[in-house]
Amino acid sequence: MLVLNNTNAQLLTFFLTGIPGFESVHIWISIPICFMYLLAILGNCTPLFVIRTESSLHEPMYYFLSMLALSDLGLSFSSLPSMLRIFLFNAMEISADACIAQEFFIHGFTGMESSMLLIISFDCFPAICNPLRYNSILTSSRILHRGLIFDIKSILLVLPLPFTLNRLRYCNKHLLSHSYCLHQDVMKLACSDNRVNFYYGLFVALCMMSDSVFIAVSYVFNLKTVLGIASHGEQLKALNTCVSHICAVLIFFVPIITLATIHHFAKHKSPLAMILIADAFLLVPSLMNPIVYCVKSWQIRVKVLEKLSLKSK
Repeated sequence: MLVLNNTNAQLLTFFLTGIPGFESVHIWISIPICFMYLLAILGNCTPLFVIRTESSLHEPMYYFLSMLALSDLGLSFSSLPSMLRIFLFNAMEISADACIAQEFFIHGFTGMESSMLLIISFDCFPAICNPLRYNSILTSSRILHRGLIFDIKSILLVLPLPFTLNRLRYCNKHLLSHSYCLHQDVMKLACSDNRVNFYYGLFVALCMMSDSVFIAVSYVFNLKTVLGIASHGEQLKALNTCVSHICAVLIFFVPIITLATIHHFAKHKSPLAMILIADAFLLVPSLMNPIVYCVKSWQIRVKVLEKLSLKSK
């Protein structure tokens, strides 16, 4: 990745933070954390495998779920090494290069997941308005192109972040406030002018938050369309189409908006609250999204049960 500029006597090692006040029981805390990571990885790999192997699930909605699962897996694997080092081995050190690489991947996959949720919210509109023409409107090639465009946009948006961190000079401060590296956390350790980092980081955060605004606007139109349906039964069916997505949006955006707001604007921050919110931001969406979508999507649930029953025979 990037090598920090040694001409400014850069600090080559940062120290991550576990859970303040609970350092002596980190090994016990590692048990539920490892269990949640295992569930998140298995939970996201399972629908990917089922959708890949079942031709009946080769439909727009399931392609979107696959892309969302890939983003969740990326987030999980980006933070897994540092989380395991802290809670299993009490190893807080992380090299500057590894830290910069980690924050790039975390912010990149966060942007991808935000984009996927935005795409799915737009996808709900034709599913409600024209359910019979849904598969003809959203073809596989259109879904692939749309997904690639938004993924490239997410990568390009966060690509300058490592370079802006690389240009900073780090002196005596070396303790980060999370169990993994974030851009806004690392830049605050700099003893040189970090205004470029602050404003560009704020711009990236606002871009991701704008996804939540567009999602809210899309659901205003979706709700207006649903209320225009004459049959009460059809209204409930149309609402049920997007309930799981609304849950996924809340699970993802509530922690990330809270964390970004606290980082940029809060003057008095509770370290424990910050760490818990930051860990929830990475763990909860990856853990809950497969549960939410598999519970609401009976097709995936049935296929998973069929696979399990076949293996048990």
